[in-house]
Amino acid sequence: MKGKSPSKFQQAIAGTWHGLPSVFEPDGTHVGFNKVDRESKFEDGLTTYFMRTNFSNSGPLRYRFDLGAEEFAFGVIDSDSNRVYCGPDFIGSGRPYGLLVDSNYHSPGWNTDLRTVNLVLPERELQVYSSELYEGPLLVAMFNGLYIVTTDHGTNPETRRRVEGFIASERANGSKPFLLPVKAAGRWKGNLQTFDGDQQRLGPTEVAIDYTPLTLLSARMELSMTGAIRREASFVRSRDRNAHKFEGPDVWGNGRGYGRYLFSTQHFYGEPFKIRARDTFIDDRYSLCVVWQFYEGARERFTAFGVLEFEPGPTVLQARHAE
Repeated sequence: MKGKSPSKFQQAIAGTWHGLPSVFEPDGTHVGFNKVDRESKFEDGLTTYFMRTNFSNSGPLRYRFDLGAEEFAFGVIDSDSNRVYCGPDFIGSGRPYGLLVDSNYHSPGWNTDLRTVNLVLPERELQVYSSELYEGPLLVAMFNGLYIVTTDHGTNPETRRRVEGFIASERANGSKPFLLPVKAAGRWKGNLQTFDGDQQRLGPTEVAIDYTPLTLLSARMELSMTGAIRREASFVRSRDRNAHKFEGPDVWGNGRGYGRYLFSTQHFYGEPFKIRARDTFIDDRYSLCVVWQFYEGARERFTAFGVLEFEPGPTVLQARHAE
């Protein structure tokens, strides 16, 4: 289907994106990488998505997802309400919210149903990507990682060196676990772009999260949200390896970490309100890229996303000495 002009999201992702997504087993075990260059082109009223992949992971997932050297190329019906993927590589759709697209589609080659979330952070020149891959309700793999964009990779040696340095950093950081500060208190603060369930922009939501470690594996969180979404909650969270728990009194739920990414569901006590969250550490300063989708009952109420910066506080778990 031809369009007169590219959508706003299509314009936001112009250029070639370079990344080294990590590959994880369902339990969160890191088993390797997939070198990816991808580009969504709008030409002569048609949008085509191209993707070149090079899997270097171990075990059964390598044989499932490595389809050889041929390039992925599939048509897209492009719009800011839905991006529809027309195959042959992927069939389904994506739902844009400004610079975020939340996609659900099928891969015939991989025989998986994918839930993919891409968020562009222009101020950081990053795209924060994740794909959950399912057979029916069964998670069979997780891909996630950061991407940077170029427009002159084929002609500019300096650009190629920048990409090579970025890929090296992703190789070093892709398997790092999602760990909150262990002994020091602090606060995350930032503004999240906020949309309603009809993809209409509502304005910013200002978020503050006060954080106080209780043990080496647990902490108290005090959440405050003002602006488009108004919420307050207090809860304790804990971690056992890469399994995370939210243990009330105001929020209850759990999650699992896949490298630097944490996926969780958090239920607000005494009301039909919950958050499905994807939280990602995007640097070594605990800068947290969040995608929070709020539901009232089974209905989508809000989608909010952005970066929360960490302000370190005092060390609260000090060295102890016996009397």
